[in-house]
Amino acid sequence: MKYLDEYRDGPSVRRYAEAIRRLIRRPWTVMEICGGQTHAIVRFGLEELLPPELTLVHGPGCPVCVTPVEWIDKAIALAGRPGVILCSFGDMLRVPGSRIDLLTAKAQGGDVRAVYSPMDALALAVRHPDREVVFFAVGFETTAPACGMAVCQARRHGARNFSLLVSHVLVPPAIEAILQSPSCRVQAFLAAGHVCAVMGLRPYEPLAERYRVPIVATGFEPVDILHGIHMAVSQLESGRHAVENQYARTVRPEGNPAARKVIGDVFTVVDRKWRGLGVIPASGLGLRPEYADHDAERRFGLEKIEAAESPVCMAGQVLQGWIRPHQCPAFGRACTPERPLGAPMVSSEGACAAYYRYRPQASGLPAQPGQAR
Repeated sequence: MKYLDEYRDGPSVRRYAEAIRRLIRRPWTVMEICGGQTHAIVRFGLEELLPPELTLVHGPGCPVCVTPVEWIDKAIALAGRPGVILCSFGDMLRVPGSRIDLLTAKAQGGDVRAVYSPMDALALAVRHPDREVVFFAVGFETTAPACGMAVCQARRHGARNFSLLVSHVLVPPAIEAILQSPSCRVQAFLAAGHVCAVMGLRPYEPLAERYRVPIVATGFEPVDILHGIHMAVSQLESGRHAVENQYARTVRPEGNPAARKVIGDVFTVVDRKWRGLGVIPASGLGLRPEYADHDAERRFGLEKIEAAESPVCMAGQVLQGWIRPHQCPAFGRACTPERPLGAPMVSSEGACAAYYRYRPQASGLPAQPGQAR
């Protein structure tokens, strides 16, 4: 496919892998932040091409995976209310809450609908003025502009029956939380290229300077990822710690000013709880007070809903790069894509899902039809 095959080109991948081998002199640990990058690394076997001195660890780069159990329960509570249409991206429907998931809530009679964008949910609200339509707003900085625009359009068109259940999270505070952990062993980061396309590179510069870690905005294909790793290792070997841009075909240093303005106009920064990681200060987005009438959590009195995570699921350790998915005792046994204990097993960007699909042999599981061997 044009503009894709060149970034999956085998000879180019091998050239970057060989360049990393020639460059590296000491052991280093690099974390990729985005779940899309994790899936590419596992799917294409990129780790197998790298020298043993280099360790890759998988970070909390899947917004579905880090959405807390209690927010799933809030969405389920809304789905069960008469007169409410609960809209969500499809990847949230099978993420487990404390008892059931949204797909089960739908089977039990809730009006749960998968949509492609928050604007689809707004269109539903316009067509059904007698119903309350709530969009489950989950994602990093990449999906926040569309959600903000939907709220602006709802205000403009007088769609008072449209609201957001907001669980947006921000990447830089999560990186800082990882770096502040006494157990942190990460020495460089591959930042998510799509997030940087919206927010730019400047939010990462204070982190690189304060913690003296290289941060490289990186794309999602094999050539992108190995190029990003090469850039990060080059900094590590030379003692530098800067923010660099591998994904220059998409990312500009200033990001997308129009998208950033929508985020700033509609949202304010709040403390946010992450699944498996706890509360990270100033790591989320909430609606500004002037948009409170479109805030589903307040509108429907959901603030007091709380829930505990599965005591068996080790998603928190996986999301922080402390363990690999197959090192969780429940992986592939008590926890499978059909019966997940945690979001990383069911999300299309989850590390556990990637290992289950592409590396079942890592934990002694037999390869299934269509799985990598």
